[in-house]
Amino acid sequence: MSTQEKQALADGGSRFHGIQGQPYLDLAPYLDLGPLEEIHEEICLGLCEVEPEYTGGSLKWMGVCAPPVMDDPYLDYGFVIEGFDEEAFRRFVSLAENPRIFDPRRRHVYRFGDETPNPLTPAQARYLQYRHRVYFPWRVAYHLLENERWEDKHRGAGKGFRAEARQVFPKTVAYLETLPFQEIGRALIFGLEANDHAPLHRDTEPGSTEEVGHTITLCPLADKGFYLSPPDLSFRLEVKARAYWFNDMDYHGVEARPWFRYSIRVDGVFHDAFCRRLGLRG
Repeated sequence: MSTQEKQALADGGSRFHGIQGQPYLDLAPYLDLGPLEEIHEEICLGLCEVEPEYTGGSLKWMGVCAPPVMDDPYLDYGFVIEGFDEEAFRRFVSLAENPRIFDPRRRHVYRFGDETPNPLTPAQARYLQYRHRVYFPWRVAYHLLENERWEDKHRGAGKGFRAEARQVFPKTVAYLETLPFQEIGRALIFGLEANDHAPLHRDTEPGSTEEVGHTITLCPLADKGFYLSPPDLSFRLEVKARAYWFNDMDYHGVEARPWFRYSIRVDGVFHDAFCRRLGLRG
């Protein structure tokens, strides 16, 4: 660990938004991580049986990337689609579930992709990648428990794990149900192909909420290359824990590695007893 990283851990509250004065919390002391070895085997096999999605290809367009990322060469589909003429738009929407609902003459009023009324179909995502050179950081994303909107990812009312997830990933789902959440609003596998990276970004605007969203990230092999960066982007602090909670108001990303990597992210509301164990309440 570099001197800068050690200093960041020592005074994380001043370099990161962090949690309880630390850049992140290693949750290994609070959770039973014994099942993760079997879960890893199940996930690697199960991902061969389901159809993962692409995601993350519009982070620049959404305005959540760190300033230097905006100038990198990786193309964002939000801007690519905005630049379509009528003929290009017509080809793109021909791959939608219902192409007839889109009028190429009104193409600028539609929004596509993550957190929009028109999620990309798998065919549209591949077309954007193949024809328009769009970069999707996570090309192996699978929702075990889905959320319709970003705003509801911590609310579990009316939600449940997908039937397919229970069938293909039974040990994984059973384990997630033992985690110290009183409700779960989202659970998904975030996977990156070999040599891919996740651009530096933050999910929540600092100051937009007082409480840090309750989240547990599981990385069975602790090999993902996930890192945090302070606002001045002066260095990268790699998180090597198998289970952790970080403040997504901080800039974070994933380093490129020469192998497939993944993590499981679970968002919800912690049990009060777990909050007390972490020193959050009472």
